[in-house]
This record gives sequence, C-alpha cells and structure tokens, in this order.
Amino acid sequence: MVQRIQTVYMLISAILLGLLFALPFAEIAHEGSFYVFNIRGIVGQEGLKENGMAIAGLTGIILLLHVAAIFMYKKRILQIRFLVLSILLSIGLFGMFYFFTYYSFDDADISFGIAVVFPIISLIFDYLAIRGIGKDEALIRSMDRIR
Repeated sequence: MVQRIQTVYMLISAILLGLLFALPFAEIAHEGSFYVFNIRGIVGQEGLKENGMAIAGLTGIILLLHVAAIFMYKKRILQIRFLVLSILLSIGLFGMFYFFTYYSFDDADISFGIAVVFPIISLIFDYLAIRGIGKDEALIRSMDRIR
C-alpha cells in the first residue's frame, strides 16, 4: 500500500487538508476591527461573524475521501473516482474561501495565510496520484493480455 508512489501523494494531500483544521486561512482588518478566518469561520473580538461550518464540513468530506482512497488500493478505478470527486470538491472549497473573504467585508485589508494554498497543492498531488493509479491500471491490464 505505502510502497506505491500514488499512496504517498494521497497521504501528503490528506495531511495538507488536515492542517486546514489547525491553521488560519487569513487575517482581516476592517474598520479598526481585527478578524481571523479559520475553519470555524470569521472570528473577531466580539465573537463569530461568519459561521464556517460549510467549510469545515467540506474539508472533512474531502479528507475522508482521501483516507478512503488510500485504503482502497485494490480497487484502482474507485480510487480514481474518489480522487476526481475530491478535486471537484477542492475547487469548491477554494471558491468558498474566496466567497467568505471577499463577500463578508466591503473594503478590508486581507492578509492570506499559507493554509489558503493547501487545497491547490492538494489538487496537484491528487492529479499526480491519479496519473500513478492510471499507470498501475495500464500495467495490470497489459499483464492480463500477456497471459
């Protein structure tokens, strides 16, 4: 399972997505107030401004898809489908990041953290994993033709 490079790609992608639960996405300064955008939502001194349960739920689903795909190493086509679904959901997650930061405030100074690029890096690793799984599937099919 771990000896396949695509499993390493999926594991790295899952770790990056898991880090989203710990790191802030952005720091927002608006009209003298300071807000932190993290997995819980947009939180300021006065409390929660925007609830981030949708982001937390979507991140959790993507993370579960990665973990499930890692353990489905004998079902390569299903692994590919899970990763394609994960890619689509990651694009949606990035869209939610954009929506939460730019539509919650009219004119704010937004300083993005490193965690915002984790879904994009995860997309790249998902693509590499899909390529590796496809190569494995092609190798298995070519071995079946030889027999």
